[in-house]
Amino acid sequence: MRISKLIGTVASVAAALSIAGAGVAQAQTDIIGGGTVSSAPWGAQIYWAGSFNCSGTSIAPTWVLTARHCVSSGAMSVKVGNVNLGQGINATVAQKYTSPNGDIALLRLSTAAGSSHVTLSSAIPAVGATNQIYGWGRTLNNNPPSPILKTANVRVTGTSTDAYGGPAIRSQGINGAAWHGDSGGPEMQNGQQVGVCSTGSNSGSNPQGTQNYARVAASRAWIKTTSGV
Repeated sequence: MRISKLIGTVASVAAALSIAGAGVAQAQTDIIGGGTVSSAPWGAQIYWAGSFNCSGTSIAPTWVLTARHCVSSGAMSVKVGNVNLGQGINATVAQKYTSPNGDIALLRLSTAAGSSHVTLSSAIPAVGATNQIYGWGRTLNNNPPSPILKTANVRVTGTSTDAYGGPAIRSQGINGAAWHGDSGGPEMQNGQQVGVCSTGSNSGSNPQGTQNYARVAASRAWIKTTSGV
């Protein structure tokens, strides 16, 4: 099944992830091969009119990074700093900005939320590199969102394009793959964010599915100009 956009509503949430790096607990149950995260104070949950839709990351007290296709024309809010879905510091979205270089967006919050933030990278991951992806996406094809933030290891297989034709990182799941609701979530390399979840090809149950993450490096100058980060 081709996923044109890994966008989520409570009924369209996505992904599978697994054990990778500090702060990640051993998996309690498999979710397309993934494992739960014990701590991720930079994690951001994106809501449309009170319903969970996408994942994201806190990059500064009043700024969240997510996917462009996760931006709604209506009311939006975020919850930051808690791995449990529906919990965290709540803040409404005051302004929305979309990158001219692909499936990346910035949300400016009305109030500060969270004190720990991801570091953004300007690197382009090499083919063969093992990275980590994170999100609250569906655990299987028609399941609801994961109640706890998940993570998985993926292997970079090359370059591709995202949902808006921008440059993207293409990867294949090692022990988990992204699915609906992981949209906007991060791909990390050496603890720094290199990608934003955009599209993928997955059956909704395949831990070795493929995904395309919008390349942070391509929008790095825009992010700096817009948010100061």
